[in-house]
Amino acid sequence: MNLQTQMSQAAQMPMPNVLVTLVDNEPMVSSLKIAESFSKKHKDVLKAIRNLECSESFNQRNFAPVTETVERATGGISIPAFNMTRDGFTFLVMGFNGKSSGQWKEKYISAFNAMETQIKQSSLAPDFSDPRNLLACFEHLNGKVQQLEGTVVNQNIRLHKLDRIETAEGSICLTDAAKAVKLRPKMLFSILQTWRWIYRRVGSSWIGYQGKVQAGYLEHTEHTYTKSDGETRVSVQVKVTPKGLLKIAELLEKPLH
Repeated sequence: MNLQTQMSQAAQMPMPNVLVTLVDNEPMVSSLKIAESFSKKHKDVLKAIRNLECSESFNQRNFAPVTETVERATGGISIPAFNMTRDGFTFLVMGFNGKSSGQWKEKYISAFNAMETQIKQSSLAPDFSDPRNLLACFEHLNGKVQQLEGTVVNQNIRLHKLDRIETAEGSICLTDAAKAVKLRPKMLFSILQTWRWIYRRVGSSWIGYQGKVQAGYLEHTEHTYTKSDGETRVSVQVKVTPKGLLKIAELLEKPLH
């Protein structure tokens, strides 16, 4: 097997099964797949992930917020979801019970093992003592360089645009942030709630998580008003900073408008 074939096979590595997928060279499983396998509603799986009693660092390492497209009678729609690592999966399903839960846990463990084995096998270095392998390596890398040169030009344009956004002054409300990333406001609210950016108490407006405020993604503004009975009230509104809008666009992998 020559080098070019090996590289092609590594880049298009087949999955040992449909349970686990390879994301950035790491085996991951989707919260949608977990819901399907364990016969749970996806919103309940998302709630279980949000309520996990784990540290923030563990959550960030093992649960990646994503958006997935699912088919409905009216067409495809985007919904918030999570990709999780083996550790994240294990932490989540420890509390899952039911007649078939044990069987599915075993299947996923086997799937992770099979994927990790395949990754190790694909990483074996080819024999560069064979001139044909060296030639194939040169041709492969030359093609990659040409692709990267085009990518660099596009990235420079994108970074220049994003730099203007990040350094812009003034924050925007959640509704305007939704327009910027071309999502319905209700969908963005749901996504940010799933990502633990915002939450809502009964009878109150949206509030930003302190961690996201400290990171500079969100801020709160206060507005004083007087009710008809003369009582003075203060309302709090969460807003997205330019830095936060940039982060949302990156997580959604959507262009900003």
